[in-house]
Amino acid sequence: MVLEAAQRLTRDAISQCQLARFNTVLKRAVRSPFYADRLGEVGATDVPLPSLDHVNDLPFTTKDDLRASYPHGMLAVPKEHLVRMHASSGTTGTPTAIFHTQNDLNSWAELMARCMHMVGLRPSDVFINMSGYGLFTGGLGIHNGAERLGCLTIPSGAGNSRRQIKLIEDFQATAVHIIPSYALHLASVISDMGRNPADLSLRIALIGAEPHTDGIRRRIEELYGVKAYNSYGLSEMNGPGVAFECEYQDGLHVWEDAFYLEVINPETGEVLPDGELGELVLTSLCREGMPIIRYRTRDLTRILPEPCPCGRVHRRIERIAGRSDDMMIVKGVNIYPMQIERVLMQIGEVGDNYVIERYRDGFMDNIRVRVEVREEFFVEDMRALTGLQKRISSSLRDEILITPKVELVEPKSLPKSEGKAHRVVDLREDNA
Repeated sequence: MVLEAAQRLTRDAISQCQLARFNTVLKRAVRSPFYADRLGEVGATDVPLPSLDHVNDLPFTTKDDLRASYPHGMLAVPKEHLVRMHASSGTTGTPTAIFHTQNDLNSWAELMARCMHMVGLRPSDVFINMSGYGLFTGGLGIHNGAERLGCLTIPSGAGNSRRQIKLIEDFQATAVHIIPSYALHLASVISDMGRNPADLSLRIALIGAEPHTDGIRRRIEELYGVKAYNSYGLSEMNGPGVAFECEYQDGLHVWEDAFYLEVINPETGEVLPDGELGELVLTSLCREGMPIIRYRTRDLTRILPEPCPCGRVHRRIERIAGRSDDMMIVKGVNIYPMQIERVLMQIGEVGDNYVIERYRDGFMDNIRVRVEVREEFFVEDMRALTGLQKRISSSLRDEILITPKVELVEPKSLPKSEGKAHRVVDLREDNA
């Protein structure tokens, strides 16, 4: 089967494919105004790379470059060859727009189908996609992959929890794509209906689109009685389908015949050896309409040097540790939201929702962590709650090296989102 063969490429085959495709990408890219200038500055407009060792001679591309080139400055084909555009929301300024030819969409669907096949989905599965459609890439990207694989695909979209539950039950859905925070929310809705989420027909959940820890994944698996697989993607590299966990759930295989993978020091730009934590950099190797070279994702991870027990040699990246631009500096200490979630999810009394609030305490920045407590532990015994509060605070201090304020709140009292969870709230302007 083609999907299986692509997963089982040899290391030599991957390397040969990457060099050939990288040079094809360079030829395509210089047709765009942006790369004609950028690659021209380093003399890379008409000289092929002799080997992959020379990739780090090429300049990086950043999100600021995409915004500055908006809307059409990075196109490598005439506009009449394009069939789809996805874009960021642009709520904080100029959006980024990513364009696709039909061949780009076919390639993307094939990659996504490859991911789903790897974790055990087959044409006999009924797949329900609870992701938002529209400009967000997760909806259509996952949808097209499921159809390419041959699954009966239900485009339910985001929200309307009772409708989602009815669709799962009526059509005996066996697989779902769902944002982790919404999976936890949906489970609470099912429980409120007096039902058990594990009694649904689901066996596989594809989760992603927002950062989450392995603790969140384990909760989802326990609640629904499924295997939940982490995915990684970003709209600049298509969307979902860049990397995916295999059946061992230990790191995400990057499809290296479609993406060239690097990890760099985010401060110096130096390429780091396998095993060292840094910023993920990706190059699209198959994109026609809008190839992107050495894109700085701002996502922090490392390449896992050990071979995967599954036997696939497409290299794995570790679960995303956070974003270099999500880092908070509090009392001189670098803190990532994922560090806080990792601690919280190891404490049995903690519920499924939390919020990190940044505020100003006099002239100093500080953080407050508001944590929902599970119903069975939210009792009137103040000594018990005070003890839990101190234990959470101490565990967080051990991880992030400062002592945040911890506020325990009732179950289901924090705001819920049916889209991506908003875990960090900045209140510093209100306290200025």
